[in-house]
Amino acid sequence: MDVPSLFATAQHEGRVGVARKSKLIDARPAIPGEIVISIIAGEGEETRSKPAEVGDMVVQNRCEATGHEEYLVKAGSFAERYEGPLEAERADGWRPYRPRGVDMLYFIVREADGNFTFNAPWGEPMIARPGDAIVRDPNDPNDTYRVARDAFSCTYEIRREPEAAKKPL
Repeated sequence: MDVPSLFATAQHEGRVGVARKSKLIDARPAIPGEIVISIIAGEGEETRSKPAEVGDMVVQNRCEATGHEEYLVKAGSFAERYEGPLEAERADGWRPYRPRGVDMLYFIVREADGNFTFNAPWGEPMIARPGDAIVRDPNDPNDTYRVARDAFSCTYEIRREPEAAKKPL
């Protein structure tokens, strides 16, 4: 799927809003060579990371509905995206961090869009389904990825609704 074109169409139709990740996460240092498999409850495998490098972090969302999915964040991006740690390391090695709350553009995949697959910024195929959010860094169109419906609703806050959502039916 050509996600840049899909994003452009959504913008033209007034279906793009602004959201930011706001819910606390837990993170631990990744083990070099570790591959993190993101599994969404009820869906299965979402993505599979490249092998972790020194300084990379494994992030776990605090979202019961998705099964507290985990994903790998590169060392260079982690400090830009999260602040903390907020508390001492727990016995299991995890520590809480706060998202820095960068405003991201998003649109919701419609039933008419159906399921589609595209390449995530880290080079892995990613499937999107109706109800999921496609999220993009407004300063880096290449940083575009899927956030599962439940993960989006429980970890992001809407900063600006899409214009189309504001129009009376």
